[in-house]
Amino acid sequence: MKPYYRPLSLVFGNDARQMIASGIAGALGGLSHVGFTHVEIIERGAARRVVAFADVLGPDVIRAITAPRSTFGGVAMDQNRIMGIVNVTPDSFADGGRLPNATAAIAHGRELAAEGADILDVGGESTRPGSDTVSTEQEIMRIEGVIKALAAQHRVSADTRKSLVMRAALNAGALIINDVSALGYDAESADVIAYNAVPVILMHAQGEPKTMQLNPRYDDVLLDVYDALETSINKAVAAGISRNNICVDPGIGFGKTFEQNLQVMAGLSLFHGLGVPLLVGVSRKGFVGAVTGEKLAANRVNGSLGGALQAVMQGVHILRVHDVKATVQALKMFTASNDPDSADL
Repeated sequence: MKPYYRPLSLVFGNDARQMIASGIAGALGGLSHVGFTHVEIIERGAARRVVAFADVLGPDVIRAITAPRSTFGGVAMDQNRIMGIVNVTPDSFADGGRLPNATAAIAHGRELAAEGADILDVGGESTRPGSDTVSTEQEIMRIEGVIKALAAQHRVSADTRKSLVMRAALNAGALIINDVSALGYDAESADVIAYNAVPVILMHAQGEPKTMQLNPRYDDVLLDVYDALETSINKAVAAGISRNNICVDPGIGFGKTFEQNLQVMAGLSLFHGLGVPLLVGVSRKGFVGAVTGEKLAANRVNGSLGGALQAVMQGVHILRVHDVKATVQALKMFTASNDPDSADL
């Protein structure tokens, strides 16, 4: 049976650094400020076991979980990073139509960067549940000028699943491609990434955006998502993409029920076993509203911050968010509370 390893008993800040240095804990995702002292060993159909970090057999397993991650898109993965969302669409679930033209989108992107976003994620096609596909020409028209303007001063990723849009985005100055289909939607996408040797975010999604929420099914959602991401990584590497240029996203809200989203959130530390940076986006999503009772997506900031901090506690490297200022402030408070010497007072 294939074993899975989920880091447990997490520690933070100075406690983590001291315990990692002493060999009592491992560095979660290669982060020096998040450690784990135990590991849950999972096998399908078998009882789960918890062992101390020092007792885990197999150096390759620990190396994948604890090795420092490579710089991704020019951003060091040695601390938690913020990706700000710039939706140049009329129908995105949380902010569709808020940025009706390139001028507004550029101004919003610059505002997010000033608030502390390390990366600006520009998208021209909504992939919310029930959304329709946008033509390649329309998508390029929406994002090309926005990316060109923002990339002159900021790190930009392009949120797209189409190879022609990827090419246009890279030519406009994008440094990263964020593909919700994990390069599975367009057969030419992997070649574009490999040829240009650019970083790519591989996200898990079960089904197409139009129908993905109708009846998502898993044997074990956490393990099934892990396996799917592992397969996506292996396919990308086989296509000539450097493993150092890969980041994964478990795809909260993409082909998962509200309960399944929470199960993935609870087990995020498992995905560090893939040995690449981990990105998570919970911002304003439907399951946040289901938990908090907030029906309006734009008003789900508080619940989104709770989800973001849960992700940070499990060593997530990149948080993809709408509300950059609020997330940066929450992260600063969380960090200072665990590591008082880090506070700039």
